[in-house]
Amino acid sequence: MMAKKSFIVRMSQLVSLLLVARIFMLLLFTFTLYVSTFFLFSQEESLRNFVFDYKVHGIILCSLLSIASGGIINQFYDFEKDQLQKPFRTKLQSFLKQKYFLYSYIILNIISLSIAVLLSPRIFVFFLLYQFMMWFYSHKLSKILMVNNLTFVSLTLYPFFGMLVYYQHFSWKLFWMAMFLFLILLIVDILKDILTLRPDTIFGYRTLPNVLGIKATTIVLSILLIANAWISFLVVQHILEHHLLVVYFSLSIVILLLSLLPIFFFRFKRMYWLVNLLRIWIFLGVVFMLLNGIFERVG
Repeated sequence: MMAKKSFIVRMSQLVSLLLVARIFMLLLFTFTLYVSTFFLFSQEESLRNFVFDYKVHGIILCSLLSIASGGIINQFYDFEKDQLQKPFRTKLQSFLKQKYFLYSYIILNIISLSIAVLLSPRIFVFFLLYQFMMWFYSHKLSKILMVNNLTFVSLTLYPFFGMLVYYQHFSWKLFWMAMFLFLILLIVDILKDILTLRPDTIFGYRTLPNVLGIKATTIVLSILLIANAWISFLVVQHILEHHLLVVYFSLSIVILLLSLLPIFFFRFKRMYWLVNLLRIWIFLGVVFMLLNGIFERVG
């Protein structure tokens, strides 16, 4: 009986660590990084060269380890807020003492930087800055109005910027696609701030909803949605030869403009579905990119 209880406790501790490290997000990031790297940044490289490019795999591994450590340190600072907003999740996390989360955070960072320094000094500096900014975001920036949203989205896209620099592949097509992704992530983050209005106010997080109010935030979201619909149109003009991506970004215009309706006419407390819809749409963008790349390479 005691052995069974001990096993359950150990499994609960493992689940709590995986939740804090955001294992599902890491799996999605792995898929997204590999697809975008091969089909966007390294378009002239053969599959064989890509598979045997150890630096690419090293950079992606360092990114994933850094993201996992960032999730852990963010949970450490947001623990009280999460107790109010995500009680079930924090209950699972309570099976493991906070000090073990900090140990995991330090170990993951050390492993990531050790791999980075073996790859090159520039890659080491790149990830050292990334890890510092994720800690600084959790420690200070997450409570500063608008800086929190912009920093969070920028840090989310930081590994992709690293791959862009590594391949030294820039084009207006990539610029507008990056702007599209930046704005849709910013919209999702502001929507999340509306959903967490009460705990953010209690624990001193200065967000658009609790500083400017819901109505002003609605106007900001509307401007961002319309701007991103326009950017989607610009992307279409630059990718006319990529048929599947044209379909995706054309549909994005419709999705973004239709998102104005629930923002104005539905209650914000029931807006989780819109956040999830936009997240799914981002994931579908990666799937479209994968399929488009496969068809073009096979063709």
